[in-house]
Amino acid sequence: MIEILDTTLRDGEQTSGVSFAAQEKLGIARMLLEELHVDRVEVASARVSEGEFEAVRKVAQWAQANGHIDRVEVLGFVDGHTSLDWIARAGCRVLNLLCKGSLRHCVKQLKKTPEQHLADIRQVVCRAKEMGIAVNVYLEDWSNGMRDSEEYVYALVDGLRDTAVRRFMIPDTLGILHPEQAFDYCSRMTRRYPGLHFDFHAHNDYDLAVANTFEAVRAGCKGVHVTVNGLGERAGNAPLASVVAVLHDQLGVRTGIREERINTVSRMVESYSGVRIPANKPVVGEHVFTQVAGVHADGDNKDQLYFNPLLPERFGRERQYALGKTSGRANVLKNLESLGLDLDEATMRKLTARVIELGDKKEMVTQDDLPYIISDVLKSQHVEQKVRVINYSLSLSRGLKSLACIAIEVDGNEYQESASGDGQYDAFMKALWKIYDRLGRPHPTLTDYQVSIPPGGRTDALVHTVITWDMDGRILKTSGLDADQTESAIKATFKMLNMI
Repeated sequence: MIEILDTTLRDGEQTSGVSFAAQEKLGIARMLLEELHVDRVEVASARVSEGEFEAVRKVAQWAQANGHIDRVEVLGFVDGHTSLDWIARAGCRVLNLLCKGSLRHCVKQLKKTPEQHLADIRQVVCRAKEMGIAVNVYLEDWSNGMRDSEEYVYALVDGLRDTAVRRFMIPDTLGILHPEQAFDYCSRMTRRYPGLHFDFHAHNDYDLAVANTFEAVRAGCKGVHVTVNGLGERAGNAPLASVVAVLHDQLGVRTGIREERINTVSRMVESYSGVRIPANKPVVGEHVFTQVAGVHADGDNKDQLYFNPLLPERFGRERQYALGKTSGRANVLKNLESLGLDLDEATMRKLTARVIELGDKKEMVTQDDLPYIISDVLKSQHVEQKVRVINYSLSLSRGLKSLACIAIEVDGNEYQESASGDGQYDAFMKALWKIYDRLGRPHPTLTDYQVSIPPGGRTDALVHTVITWDMDGRILKTSGLDADQTESAIKATFKMLNMI
């Protein structure tokens, strides 16, 4: 078994613009430890701020009450007892001690000799043992140390191997390694010190973090460090989802990770961090289990010819078939099957042609749009518009809440309502739900709202809005297209209302 340390809450929070509130840190830590089953979490750096202290204290209180306190770790510094006191006051019991893993860092940054630095480290380790705090050590800039000052690295480890240090954590701090070097340098460590536990900590500056992590495990490292969605300074760290998939499938080693919970954790971190997951990001990206070409959908119908071991069901997801200009009959058929619709051959041809036509116009077509396209193709009332907009007025004023007055028709009856909100669409929705509440009708929760505008700087560009809704566990995704962003969102909303 390979140990997984997740450092989303520490190294991941060093992503530009990312700062987790105390309750968010607690929520992520709980999900990582209890749902995803990572082995350890690194939750913060000591001495950062008073707010960080309170966040760590909340996590520590929860971890202590639920038997996880020895799996919660905090980065600290070679500063006598200052970091140790901070960690103890916060209620944690594991220190990840940041030491200098290259001679250049030791001499240039600390302005100390290797002997002085080693003595300072040993002093902190000894003090931690007296306080009942376990210690792992980071050899910061270790990859450069192995390249430029290998004997310094060995002297440091030799000087600490007889102490209470539990794990030696060897980071590629500046992301300089390629896979061959990662295997070579890690092998030198594991061969020279077969009785020690080494963790490998990768950075992704050359987009090689996953490959380097793979080689580190192959070289004998017993633990690896990851972040959810690859968050981290500069180009980020090794992404948890990709590392787990590669270790399980390509290297054949096991971890304690529950794969089916990875997507849930990724979406939570996406929401809290504000950093969108790229649509093509392996395992967790929106499009990575989506077949686009018609030939692929056809092959899936014929003994799953385009499946690989990364089955979406492993990760709590479903395979989808894109609708657009490259769609073939098989793509459309797969989507109709999911909706429980069965069309004759002539209608199928017309529907496929219309989907391709919309794709040529760069309009995104979702599965939930299909009933409307069918209705348009057949010039029929297959999708009855039981809910429609009659009129609305929206106001936007600086320093004041937006106002909305709306008139809609439901089952042939007209209803009017007004409301204020934080923005025009929010005001519109509040007025809409007032009508629905008056009628005793249920309505869904908005779970995601994406807006895309073609690049080029035109103020009259068409805005494409895709909204995801949750109606008692049923997920709907509807889209609207208009030159006005609010109008495109309203179009998407009324598609959803007619669906439910």
